[in-house]
Amino acid sequence: MAVTMNDVARAAGVSLKTVSNVLNDYEFIRPATKQRVQDAIAELGYEANLTARSLRSGKSKMLGLVLSDLSAPYYAELASRLMKAASRRGYRVLVEQSDAVADVELNALQGPFRQLTDGLLFTPLMIDADAIAARLGRKPLVLLGEHILDSRFDLVTMKNEEAAAALTARLLSGGRRRIAVIGAHSGESAGSAGLRLNGYRKALDQAGVPFDPALVAPCQWRRDNGAAAVAGLLEGGVEFDAVFGLNDALALGALHELLIRGVRVPREVAVAGFDDIDEARFASPSLTTVAPGMEEIAERSIGLLVDRIEGRETSGGGVQVEAGFLLQVRESAP
Repeated sequence: MAVTMNDVARAAGVSLKTVSNVLNDYEFIRPATKQRVQDAIAELGYEANLTARSLRSGKSKMLGLVLSDLSAPYYAELASRLMKAASRRGYRVLVEQSDAVADVELNALQGPFRQLTDGLLFTPLMIDADAIAARLGRKPLVLLGEHILDSRFDLVTMKNEEAAAALTARLLSGGRRRIAVIGAHSGESAGSAGLRLNGYRKALDQAGVPFDPALVAPCQWRRDNGAAAVAGLLEGGVEFDAVFGLNDALALGALHELLIRGVRVPREVAVAGFDDIDEARFASPSLTTVAPGMEEIAERSIGLLVDRIEGRETSGGGVQVEAGFLLQVRESAP
């Protein structure tokens, strides 16, 4: 005969509700009580019937998370923070990698992945707002990032333009006047790359420094592309005294390429990035970068989604949240 929650409760000497709270990772349980329940579960071999629980409650206590590339350090660290924030609220997170493929993004909105979850955290790159609205259904959705800015949807994002302007102004205040930008995306204005490039240009304008297109190196946001972009600038004879990588992976690739070519950082060329991934602190020299409020993004987005699921957030229009940022000034651009 299958072991039930009642069996676990009797063995642990607690109520059925306490067993349920432990199984759902309820935050406010005394450690000793939680341990007794967990010991009883292990001793009896109890396995929760998640399907039956979902049918009874109408909730799976699972959240969906769709990101384009989990190998990207920013997304990997954000996913970790989102999972922890969800766990503190008694939820688990199912993760889907879209690889920036439109069909995968569409399937995440209406396929089995969506059916298994109570709500969705979504970073769309290839589909538009109307495609999302047509497939939204009744389950809550919170968008992450800035690819889609639409008042119909809840959105949690960062201050890309303002932060990029602040970082550029910091480089300018240190006497840098030829600041190369690597990672721009041709024709993009609304996404992360476009907004960060806009911030860079605004800071130049405010400082009276002319914009030079030769200093802008378009590329995808990976370390090897950062290294290649800097190599191209050097070999093309473009003079620069600072590099602003539009994410930390690009900046770290640029830093590596400068060092192996004997360019002294920061004496000859300062280097800065954006995202403040863990690796930035441990680079040599350590990387100056923007900390874009990743912890706040995780807490606010999970909180908003759970409030929608549990009926605490009932506003009809989309809620828009912008996380704050900090400049992390380190050795590569003091």
